[in-house]
Amino acid sequence: MSRQGEISMKAIGSQLRRAAAVALFASAAAVAQRSAYTAAGPVPAAILAAKKIFVSNAGSDSGLFPQPFTGDPNRAYTEFYANLKATGSYELVSDPAEADLILEIQLTAPYGPSKGSKQNGASDPLPMFRVVVYDRKTHFVLWTMSESVEFAFLQKTHDKNFDEALERLIAQFARITGKHPPAPIH
Repeated sequence: MSRQGEISMKAIGSQLRRAAAVALFASAAAVAQRSAYTAAGPVPAAILAAKKIFVSNAGSDSGLFPQPFTGDPNRAYTEFYANLKATGSYELVSDPAEADLILEIQLTAPYGPSKGSKQNGASDPLPMFRVVVYDRKTHFVLWTMSESVEFAFLQKTHDKNFDEALERLIAQFARITGKHPPAPIH
């Protein structure tokens, strides 16, 4: 390569390094300007104003009753309803047309190994409760909450973890609505 070619290559290399440094500096500055977490977004007014709630039972996935949890597939709905009622914060109605909000509860068992018991399969994802809050008038989803049921070996511990996860879910809803946290029911 000629002397002139070497100088030209050095100049190009220098320009590339300079451009890379500028790009790196600009991206670092952009990341530094972003905060890790900002203040929570606003809670929809319909949630804050709600007085009447209809609780909808979206069911439970198969394979969770009677083991690892005692009861039947309606247990999540029944206990969630009872815990929500115990808060005294809302009037629970039996007709969705009378409600301000619809709370749809579901107990899911995410897919895991095709064989084996969810009770013994550590590689299985944890069962979880999911509550979707709908505005009765518009049918739009206003909020979604979920809470995992911690793993256990004994059915008694599974049931305790089930109850605790439901209590955390009710507490999440209380924090969102600004209502006082409920007293747990067992």
